[in-house]
Amino acid sequence: MRRWLIALGIAVVALAGAFLLLRVPDTDPQAMWAKYGGVPSQKLVLADGRTVHLRDEGPRDAPVLVLLHGSNADLHTWQPWADRLAGEFRIVRFDQRGHGLTGPAPDGDYATGAFVADVEAVADALGLERFVLAGNSMGGGIAAAYAMQHPERLAGLVLVDAAGAPVRREGGGNLLFSIAAIPGVNTLMAQITPRSLVERSLSQSVANQAIVTPEAVDRYWELARYPGNREATLKRFAQARVPFTAQQVASVQVPTLVMWGEEDSLIPFAAAGWYMEHLPSATLAAYRGIGHIPMEEHPDRSAADLAAFMRDLASAQ
Repeated sequence: MRRWLIALGIAVVALAGAFLLLRVPDTDPQAMWAKYGGVPSQKLVLADGRTVHLRDEGPRDAPVLVLLHGSNADLHTWQPWADRLAGEFRIVRFDQRGHGLTGPAPDGDYATGAFVADVEAVADALGLERFVLAGNSMGGGIAAAYAMQHPERLAGLVLVDAAGAPVRREGGGNLLFSIAAIPGVNTLMAQITPRSLVERSLSQSVANQAIVTPEAVDRYWELARYPGNREATLKRFAQARVPFTAQQVASVQVPTLVMWGEEDSLIPFAAAGWYMEHLPSATLAAYRGIGHIPMEEHPDRSAADLAAFMRDLASAQ
C-alpha cells in the first residue's frame, strides 16, 4: 500500500511538472492591442455597452461590405481584400465574440444566433442601412444565417468556403479543430496551446503554403491566447452543429457570390456545389489549387471577383 501511494505521488508530481512545463499562459491585453490594434482599429461600443475590435475603411458614401472571419481567426485575415478594395468600397470588419481583441462574450453565448445578433448590433452602431455581407468558414455560416433572418438589410451575400452545408469531409482537416472537438482532451487547450500546433493547423487549412509565415502564425497563436478566447473556443466546439436544410437556403433571395478553394481540406468543394444547387440567385467563383482561405491564398483574383460582383449589384440597384 505504501509503495502504491509513493508511486501515485511520483506520478502526480510528474504530471504537474509536465503541465507547468508545457503550459502556455494568456497573452497580455495591452501588448496585444499595441501590436494588433493600431490605426485604423477602433473600439466600437454597441448599444448594450459591449465593445468590439473593428476597422472601418473606405469612402463613407460607397457601397458597404461587412466581413466576418472564420473560427479562431480575426479581422486581419481580410487585410488583402482591404488593401485592394478600400479605395472603391467601404470595408467594415470586426473580431467576432470569443476572437481576436474583442475577446470573450460576457454572456458566454456562442450559439449562431448570438453571432447573428452581433452583426445586427454592429450595423446599427455604424448606422448601416444596407450592405453586402461576406463570411469565410464559420463566418460564412453566420452570414448565411443573417441573410435568412434579415434579408431586407442585405444588398448581397458572399459565402467564402462557408460552413453550414450538410456535406461531410472525407479525411484531411485541421489538427487544432480536431482536438477542440474531443471531450476531456480539449480542456487542455485552455492551458496548453503550443505554437507548433497552431502552425501545423494553419498549414493544413491552406493549399498555398506561402501564406503560412512566421508573422501569421504568431498572430493566430497570440490572439488565440487573448484572455478568455481559449475558453470561448471550447464552448463553441461543445455545441452541436446543425447544418442548414435545403429549404432554409432556398429562402435566401438576395444575390449571392459563392467563392471556394477547390483544394479546401476543411469544407470540401462539394459544399459549394450544394449551395449552388439550392440558392435561388448565386454565382460561383472557384479557385483551382487554393484551399480554405481564398482571400489570403489568392487575393488578387478573389478581390477582383468580389469587386465585379459589388459593381454589378450597384448597377442593378
